[in-house]
Amino acid sequence: MFKQLRTRFIILTMASVLAVLVIIMTAINLLNYRNVLRDSDRILSILAENQGKFPGMDDRMTDNMDNSPESSTDDGQQSPQKPDGTASFDNNVPDGGQKPFRKNDNFYHMRGISEETPFESRYFSVTLDADGNVTESDTRNIAAVDEDTAASYAAEIFGKSHEKGFTGNYRWLRQSDPDTDTTKIIFLDCTRSLSNVHSFLITTILVSLVGFAAVMLLVILLSRRIVRPIQESYEKQKQFITDAGHELKTPLTVINADLSVLEMDVGESEWIDDARLQTERLTKLTNDLVYLSRMDEAQRQVEMIDFPLSDVVTEVSQSFRSRAIVEEKEFTGTIAPMLTYHGDEKAVRQLVSILLDNALKYSPAGGTISLTLVQQTKGILLEVRNTTSESIDPESVSHLFDRFYRTDQSRNSETGGFGLGLAIAKAVVTAHRGKITAASDDGRSLTISAIL
Repeated sequence: MFKQLRTRFIILTMASVLAVLVIIMTAINLLNYRNVLRDSDRILSILAENQGKFPGMDDRMTDNMDNSPESSTDDGQQSPQKPDGTASFDNNVPDGGQKPFRKNDNFYHMRGISEETPFESRYFSVTLDADGNVTESDTRNIAAVDEDTAASYAAEIFGKSHEKGFTGNYRWLRQSDPDTDTTKIIFLDCTRSLSNVHSFLITTILVSLVGFAAVMLLVILLSRRIVRPIQESYEKQKQFITDAGHELKTPLTVINADLSVLEMDVGESEWIDDARLQTERLTKLTNDLVYLSRMDEAQRQVEMIDFPLSDVVTEVSQSFRSRAIVEEKEFTGTIAPMLTYHGDEKAVRQLVSILLDNALKYSPAGGTISLTLVQQTKGILLEVRNTTSESIDPESVSHLFDRFYRTDQSRNSETGGFGLGLAIAKAVVTAHRGKITAASDDGRSLTISAIL
């Protein structure tokens, strides 16, 4: 029992940890991927605003060509040289001149990207007419794509309805010009960013797995200590019930014997009969408590044998048929013949007796009780159904197998026992590795199903 409790604790704990890790890992990676998309779209929007180029980049390239060592000055003289023979350049631009790319320009800072982005980015653009024919292609800023490849990418995207997306590792943006009836598609190489996203994903998965394994090891090592107080408390409670049951048996036997002697002396009396009845009730309660305590023992030795289950159920139900006739109740049964079962025959007899006794006890005069025993794929189904004298609260159905629970809250001894019958039935089914359930479809009948 406590092994199962410990296993459940480990499973639930690790399931919770796994769920938290998955949520955190998914959120972090989604945010990382979202940042990549955001940065790519910012760069594409700048390129779209400047006809597929970064502002000032063409002037920069022209200026570098003009200031090369082979170029001449405006007066036809060679560019000044340093003492070591290299060309010398003046970074100060005269008034009225144009500096091709100013480092103090806040344009890129206002867009949320670095001033080095134009030099780090690889991009190209393709312009198409209304029929999808390529009218212009610019692949100067990328080495991995030629004009034919760029045209094929553009043709693939031209028929799509959305304005931006991914083609392989290239993030693209569509820009339409209604005046010229052309469409410019700008592509940005995101290979490095997507590779970083993939590497980050693999890293988070590996770190999460290592963390999950570490937590699982700690939970397994500490779970025994966590469950131990519950186990000790339960063992003390069970030992108390067993000891109290054995201690009560002797005085109850003496009282019952004394009542018999007293009846021989004074004759029959309603007081003696009532005392004997209460003594029998206490004896039954004590026996039930001791039986439940023994059924809960993990190492309980049960004599498992093969026995004719159909014959046993038929035999037990015969006595209840007579009782049903006396109480003017209808009893029907469907018992599959020739069913055998490997288990504790005495416990199974008690199980059938408890279910039928419970059904007869709580069904009204004129009510119906049905017994079913059939073979199913999951095992043997033993089902008892009865109509009830009062409506059944759906919340009470889940508590029917609790110890000392009774639907009759008045706890009238005339209509019920101590509320241990169905608890014993559950213990018997559990000992046979089965499952027992209770259900009330219409609120006026109760069906208890046990799968052995």
